[in-house]
Amino acid sequence: MPIRRSIVALSLTSALVAGAEPVTAQNANCTWYAETALKQQQRNERGKCGFAGPEWSMNRQAHLAWCATQNPDRWKAEAQKREQMLAGCKP
Repeated sequence: MPIRRSIVALSLTSALVAGAEPVTAQNANCTWYAETALKQQQRNERGKCGFAGPEWSMNRQAHLAWCATQNPDRWKAEAQKREQMLAGCKP
């Protein structure tokens, strides 16, 4: 019986750790996204480009919260869109 309990406990622990990995990756991805969004907004402000809206916010928590509800293709596309807009801004 003790061996069986150990196997069950190990299986549960493995399942919990495996389940935590996507959350950790998502957190890292959303941290990257939020930091990128903030840097892009700083460039927007420095260049006096005039871009506005929630995607141009300096609110890190708002960017993190939005990213957490999106699939990777969506948040990557949003970061690329801002980058393209900034590339077209000639101060």
